[in-house]
Amino acid sequence: MEQPLDPYLQRTLTQMRRGTLELAVLLAIARQQEAYASDIVTELERANQLIVEGTLYPLLARLREEALVSYRWEESASGPPRKYYQLTDRGKHALSALQTSWHETITSLTQLAAK
Repeated sequence: MEQPLDPYLQRTLTQMRRGTLELAVLLAIARQQEAYASDIVTELERANQLIVEGTLYPLLARLREEALVSYRWEESASGPPRKYYQLTDRGKHALSALQTSWHETITSLTQLAAK
């Protein structure tokens, strides 16, 4: 049986996940060109990123306020209209910058861990 994580470790791991969530969402949208919220959740789950729609919607709203994503409505035969999200030009630029920073972080941490 696994031991529960120390509260410090739990908080730190949560902060690490939160810190990468925007990057993960932008990557998921970019992979699909255009994505419905549940498609984003599915894409993230496939990559072992834990997220629930209750966390995703406020994040998508923030990304939209920052002009990183836009959306369009599409009628659905099985329910209400759906919002499909896509990256804006600003969002593509931000994604590129975040990916560069992420790779730099991985490189530096790998170097530190190897010493």
